[in-house]
Amino acid sequence: MRIALGQVNSVVGDVSGNAVRIVRAMHRATGEGADLTVFPELAITGYPPEDLLAKAHFVQANLDALKGIAEQCTSGSATVGFVDADGGVLYNAAALVRDGAVAHVYRKRLLPNYGVFDEERYFEPGTGPVHVTVADDPVSVTVCEDVWVAAAAREAARGARVVCNLSASPYHAGKGGDREAMLCARAVENGVWLAFCNLVGGQDELVFDGRSALISPEGEVVARAAAFAEDLLIADIPGGGALADVPGPEEETYAALTLGLRDYVEKNGFADVVIGLSGGIDSAFTATLAADAIGADRVHGVTMPSRYSSAGSVEDSRELAANLGLADFIELPIEGPFSAMLETLAPHFEGRAPDVTEENLQARVRGTLLMALSNKFGWLVLAPGNKSELSVGYSTLYGDMVGGFAPIKDVFKTRVWELARWRNRDGVVIPVSSIEKVPSAELAAGQTDYDTLPPYDVLDAILADYVERDFSRERIVAAGHDRGVVERVCRMVDAAEYKRRQGPLGIRVTPKAFGKDRRMPVTNRFEG
Repeated sequence: MRIALGQVNSVVGDVSGNAVRIVRAMHRATGEGADLTVFPELAITGYPPEDLLAKAHFVQANLDALKGIAEQCTSGSATVGFVDADGGVLYNAAALVRDGAVAHVYRKRLLPNYGVFDEERYFEPGTGPVHVTVADDPVSVTVCEDVWVAAAAREAARGARVVCNLSASPYHAGKGGDREAMLCARAVENGVWLAFCNLVGGQDELVFDGRSALISPEGEVVARAAAFAEDLLIADIPGGGALADVPGPEEETYAALTLGLRDYVEKNGFADVVIGLSGGIDSAFTATLAADAIGADRVHGVTMPSRYSSAGSVEDSRELAANLGLADFIELPIEGPFSAMLETLAPHFEGRAPDVTEENLQARVRGTLLMALSNKFGWLVLAPGNKSELSVGYSTLYGDMVGGFAPIKDVFKTRVWELARWRNRDGVVIPVSSIEKVPSAELAAGQTDYDTLPPYDVLDAILADYVERDFSRERIVAAGHDRGVVERVCRMVDAAEYKRRQGPLGIRVTPKAFGKDRRMPVTNRFEG
């Protein structure tokens, strides 16, 4: 059998456009002799379609698109992910199309309802496996989770030589390797060829990394599609096909961030992006990411110095813009509007010492200016906040949190530094001083982040335990952290939930990100 894995970048809701992508890949595959072309889970609707599924006309449009795809399949066979409907009941399904019609339908049996998944909200589970014959070989059709669980995989594999799995498996750091190891184990356990086709592309917070693969009954990956890019992988059973390289940890995360940002910009129709450049590592890294994602000629950098900004910060921003070749480098000093605000508030603040209020005013002036540029020119504002800051609320609501998208909101500060050094591996793009300087918001004289926060290596270790692993404070202290520091950090995390609810979307690259993964009540008195 010759099999093709059509690793497409579907756009949620673009039913007709997704159908065009599928048909184009299907024709290319059959032109190269493929007996079976496998497409990802819900390839017609895009994943996850969420409450679009409440619209009956959306579901019908997807069914009409499936019919059109089937009519185009006059040579070979294909499995296509779609939403099946039976009365008022919906199913996450896969259709096998051949000879111009839908020949078989498989309905996903195991519906994930954890982390970023809400499938039980929308779908009912299917009731049994589907076996078909392709090129005289018995083939079993499964969808994503159905092959993750050993018992379900055994049932699907019974009597099959080949198990094809349509998937929409979102990325987080390290998942690609873990997922491939699991798939290899399933192939060996059941003595089958396993053809895994995964979605690729960015969808709001989620990134799908592709890495579709054909795995032999001995557990060997004999063909692998590209990571973080559309691909059509042609492979033979027995035999194999092309083997795309496996990216290293830094390359993998950077590719996920780049793809997530590019697809958010492109799929939402933005021509350009704009970012405030402070001279610090976060804005410098975000600007670099944007230039790599969509091209430097579509990225606008803005420096907004205040009375507390160092000359070095402005020069570091200017150097970064020149290194990247940004579309422009705009200077908007904020002393005027900041002074006007202080003057307006002076009668009401009389007798009170300056504090974080005046610091936040500067950040909010900057946010207002960036949004003005966005409104006037249609640029998407990128917020440069990282996961460490977002966790503890070390950010200004309606200030540096302003933006339509926050590319590194799920990247801890220590990881930002690592990725910046990796990006500079072949030559300095991000100024060395932006990486090495003591981090500071520069909202007060002599201010540094460490006036408020513990060192970032300490902070990030505590946050990984409290935010991502849901450890109790006592367990974190028992691991060797200072009790006072742990208590303070955890209180800051809990108190900042209301800020996070009002922040922009950002790209998920860890096993538990703020947003779809971690959903805490704002009004909450539990301390644990």
